[in-house]
Amino acid sequence: MKASWRTILLWALPALVIGFFLWQGSFAPTPATVGKNTASTRMTYGRFLEYLDADRVKSVDLYDGGRTAIVEAVDPELDNRLQRLRVDLPGNAPELVTRLRSSGISLDSHPARNDGAVWGLLGNLVFPVLLLGGLFFLFRRSNNVPGGPGQAMSFGKSRARFQMEAKTGVMFDDVAGIEEAKEELQEVVTFLKKPERFTAVGARIPKGVLLVGPPGTGKTLLAKAIAGEAGVPFFSISGSEFVEMFVGVGASRVRDLFKKAKENAPCIIFIDEIDAVGRQRGAGIGGGNDEREQTLNQLLTEMDGFEGNTGIIIIAATNRADVLDSALLRPGRFDRQVQVDVPDIKGRLEILNVHARDKKISDDVSLEVIARRTPGFSGADLANLLNEAAILTARRRKEAMTMLEIDAAIDRVVAGMEGTPLVDSKSKRLIAYHEIGHAVIGTLVKDHDPVQKVTLVPRGQAQGLTWFTPSEDQGLISRSQIMARIQGALGGRAAEQVIFGDAEITTGAGNDLQQVTGMARQMVTRYGMSDLGPLSLESQQGEVFLGGGWTNRSEYSEVIAARIDGQVREIVAHCYQEACRIMRENREVIDRLVDLLIEKETIDGDEFRQIMAEYTVVPEKERYVPQL
Repeated sequence: MKASWRTILLWALPALVIGFFLWQGSFAPTPATVGKNTASTRMTYGRFLEYLDADRVKSVDLYDGGRTAIVEAVDPELDNRLQRLRVDLPGNAPELVTRLRSSGISLDSHPARNDGAVWGLLGNLVFPVLLLGGLFFLFRRSNNVPGGPGQAMSFGKSRARFQMEAKTGVMFDDVAGIEEAKEELQEVVTFLKKPERFTAVGARIPKGVLLVGPPGTGKTLLAKAIAGEAGVPFFSISGSEFVEMFVGVGASRVRDLFKKAKENAPCIIFIDEIDAVGRQRGAGIGGGNDEREQTLNQLLTEMDGFEGNTGIIIIAATNRADVLDSALLRPGRFDRQVQVDVPDIKGRLEILNVHARDKKISDDVSLEVIARRTPGFSGADLANLLNEAAILTARRRKEAMTMLEIDAAIDRVVAGMEGTPLVDSKSKRLIAYHEIGHAVIGTLVKDHDPVQKVTLVPRGQAQGLTWFTPSEDQGLISRSQIMARIQGALGGRAAEQVIFGDAEITTGAGNDLQQVTGMARQMVTRYGMSDLGPLSLESQQGEVFLGGGWTNRSEYSEVIAARIDGQVREIVAHCYQEACRIMRENREVIDRLVDLLIEKETIDGDEFRQIMAEYTVVPEKERYVPQL
């Protein structure tokens, strides 16, 4: 309603002013049309003198100081009927009055009215008055809008969005997949509702809770759920809203925010993306006395300074806890750090159940199967997945989502939009051999993840894709598993070389080689899985803006660096030789699979393993069976 009233006023002001002046110009009285004495027919001054000489003039009324006259005269052309005529008199004819009196003509003079000056004064005043009144009305109504024009000079005021009763529409039942974090935060809600339960045993309310986790895991949603469950005043602000171009503005906004919070205690302050203002101090190149550090100092003082903030709980969210200042993370400011991780299969199933409430899903769709197929997906990814499937369902004019739409949505979320299918050519056959090479390695190497499907349908930048079903949430990966993944990534290049020769090797393995090099180097420098022994040789040097040094000095000698490079090449070469051996030993089944892939464009993982089993022994792989 506020926006509509301002819009109406902005349109009404110009229309009102224009209408006033049109009315003034149309209806303001003129000297010749005042009162009852009006005349619509004009007569020249010369003809008036002729009528006067012929004794046809009966009466004369003078207006406008003697410059205009209304004359009653007998017109012989109209059968001597009496007619009222208007005559413009010259300003320098004083003898006319004497002549009229000597002729015995009825003469009357009407003084000039000052209505024109009054209307002119009103016309000059009405526009400034309306303009000032409208601007005052706009500024007054915009005072309640954060960042509105009425607050143009209120730089130091907090821009936090405030709700006296936090009706966020989100409760703990709407947050799924992060049960450990919910249990930690449930105590905060209980403390706000029933503080006597904790104070009776000497416990004090935590001052701050820091939610740490990857993007899309539900940190902001958790804060809304806490506010909705507790039912206390809720202040919500982003860390970037503290920092401005003007020095001291951020610190002033922090003071103003905590002042308002003290007036409404007990309450919750939620600071989203706190890393925007809470980065490590002393990391700036030009010195530490900048606006951001002053804002952080003020925040530290307000959270745990000389004056306590009883009843104020600060909840902050970030996905970069490693860049935060150590003084901000200590107990007394943020007493708890709650890790909000990517959900496991049970959490993903709960999240899918929450987001599937308002969507039409076919009865043959199993959310458990979707949860198994989406390891590593966050809550935001799963919400986007079901939304993409719903859009695809509407595009295909179906009544409800099926597994076909969900499978297509998973492929789109992971790999990108589907492209135009390739035409049957040498390039398509080469890509088919490349993808079959990946799939054959993934099937015959015991420690590799099983193949889910192989496709020649382009997605994103990839002309073909081989999908694997990774084991669920492995916290630890063995050396044999890393070696198997390196062999699987080299399977496409090995197939190109064995089938087509060195001259026909393409650039299709560029991304694979980057992954291979990264995994092999981490085996040597981070995990100690090489002949160099159990040493961590990876440099831990920080970046300059995080307070690290200027130089990127290695922590080992050039001799060790050469040995690292040699170990990396040895690991990659060994895996590549094994991949080429597997390609040569299974040439017959590879050719059959390529022909089938070109024909069907997509081969399912079960069908792929069934064909492979007809030609060779497919090792049994351990399947992860989740406990739901």
